[in-house]
Amino acid sequence: MNATARRARLAEPLELVVTRVLDAPRSLVFEAWTRPEHLARWWGPQGFTLVTCELDVRPGGAWYRRMRSPEGSEHIKRGVYREVVAPERLVFTYLNEAADGTPGPEMLVTVTFEEEGAGTRLTLRQTGFESVAERDAHTGGWTSALVRFAGYLADAGEAGRSGD
Repeated sequence: MNATARRARLAEPLELVVTRVLDAPRSLVFEAWTRPEHLARWWGPQGFTLVTCELDVRPGGAWYRRMRSPEGSEHIKRGVYREVVAPERLVFTYLNEAADGTPGPEMLVTVTFEEEGAGTRLTLRQTGFESVAERDAHTGGWTSALVRFAGYLADAGEAGRSGD
C-alpha cells in the first residue's frame, strides 16, 4: 500500500453502525430509550446491572448511567443530549468515566427510529473512536445491549397483550 492510500485509510473516521429491526411500535421503542424505568431493564451488555440512571431528555440535558459487570466492576457512562426528536431521533455525546473520575474521549451517538411494518428499524451510529480496538469493544457492548433490548421489548409486548 502506498503512503497516499495509507493516509486516506487512516483519515477515514472510525464509525460503529448497528441496525436492528424490533418487533415493537416506534413510540414504545423511543420511550424505552428515554425513560429510566425502561432503561433499568435493558441498558448495558448481557449480565450487567444498571445501578444508577439519570436522564434529562432534552437538548442540552445531561444523562448519567452507572452499571455493574457480573464480576462486580463498575462502569460509568455519561453525556449530553444534542438532539431529541420524538419518536424519530436521539443524538447525544457519550463518554466513559474512569474510576478516578477522569473522562475518556467524547464520542457522538445518533440513534434513529424508523417505522418498518408493525415494527421499528433502530439504527445506532457512534463516532469519535480513537482506535479500531476501541470501536470493536463498543460494537460488542452495543450488540449485547440490543439483544437485551429486543428481549425486553418482547416481554413488554407479551405483558401488554396478556393485560387485554
